Amino acid sequence: MGKRITPRRRGKGGLVYRSPSHRHIGKIENLSTGQYKVKDIVHAPGRNAPVMLLQDGNNKDHIALAFNGAFVGQDIVMDDPSRIDRGSTIELGQIPDGEYVYNIESFPGDGGKFCRTAGAAALIVGHGEQVSIKLPSGKLRLFSPMCKATVGRVAGSGLTTKPILKAGTHIHYLRSKAKRPYTVRGVAMNAINHPHGGGNHQHVGRPSTVGLGTPPGRKVGRLSPQRRNK
Repeated sequence: MGKRITPRRRGKGGLVYRSPSHRHIGKIENLSTGQYKVKDIVHAPGRNAPVMLLQDGNNKDHIALAFNGAFVGQDIVMDDPSRIDRGSTIELGQIPDGEYVYNIESFPGDGGKFCRTAGAAALIVGHGEQVSIKLPSGKLRLFSPMCKATVGRVAGSGLTTKPILKAGTHIHYLRSKAKRPYTVRGVAMNAINHPHGGGNHQHVGRPSTVGLGTPPGRKVGRLSPQRRNK
């Protein structure tokens, strides 16, 4: 019997394929109504974007994604439609068209799911029963007006232009994010390690399309037939 393929092992979880939680600063979520002061902007291992340490009126610390243009000592007001500025977290129904937002909730109260990576931002296109937003991928998606988002763009947009220079540095850099630094092709493996492996030359050896009900060990290649929206 062959071994489990790497994607299946990664999906199961485990220390080898899990981002080290002890290095993370804390959970990122949308903040409640009030005024906050930027106490510090720090690097967060496991994230592309820097993180702001915010302090509320009761001197309690909070964590939020840093936005482009944030600085230490800056005052940020949350949930105030009369003061919509970069860094303000507010419901989508109260943000005007043409504004860029990030950390968008998929449904009210989930803390933010969309546009959280460095340099990411989505454009609010229109309002109606639902708010239409153009995501960085170019896709238009509808959100509830009760969902919250933060005005502005995530800081750290120059991340992709930074040269890594060494392969070992790249491996350690991706390990903190639980990502693979390299990928081995299935046809380059042995037959025991992958369904596409083995043979006298590198070839799949069978149809590369698989059905949706294929067992996990065999579910590699192209999923067929392709789902189509009618």
